[in-house]
Amino acid sequence: MKENFPVERHPLGFFLPSHARLLMLGSFPPKRERWSMDFYYPNFTNDMWRIFGLAFFNDREHFILPAGKPFDRERIVAFLREKGIALGDTAHEIIRLKDNASDAFLEVVTPADLQAVLAEIPHCEALVTTGQKATDTLLEMIDCAEPKIGGYSEFLFDGRPMRFYRMPSSSRAYPKPLAEKTEIYRNMFVQLGMI
Repeated sequence: MKENFPVERHPLGFFLPSHARLLMLGSFPPKRERWSMDFYYPNFTNDMWRIFGLAFFNDREHFILPAGKPFDRERIVAFLREKGIALGDTAHEIIRLKDNASDAFLEVVTPADLQAVLAEIPHCEALVTTGQKATDTLLEMIDCAEPKIGGYSEFLFDGRPMRFYRMPSSSRAYPKPLAEKTEIYRNMFVQLGMI
């Protein structure tokens, strides 16, 4: 029964550069024992920072420390600040129905406060989700059609025109090669004038 599962509160605050134009939203971090750094997308087998490395620098190892592990948190944070990319998750509190990070076994108890987050980044013009659980949770907060993977829908949030991009998951469980995922992300960054 669900009462046997503890409610987990998000262990990270939103990363919100004041000039951010893009807010990337996942669902919730994996358990801490899977982290290789104290930041978003911390699991070393998750390919988000390899996608960023390929998309912006044509180098999948760009955000990996020279020893080969873990990710270079300082380099990632500096890059995100420079580009104006904010990060967070759609869930503030969750229950893990299985002892893993799979979205299929996450139950959102309390969603993030999107209104408060967007108030802190007034230049933000686009939201992106990186998985189906994040997409479903975000769609409960905004009035918008669900975009196809790789595409976007337009919507208004408190009178503010925005885009909602739906990107493929950076998890290796998502059945698409790294190069294909990178091309989809690169197209979004080009459309937003970040590349």
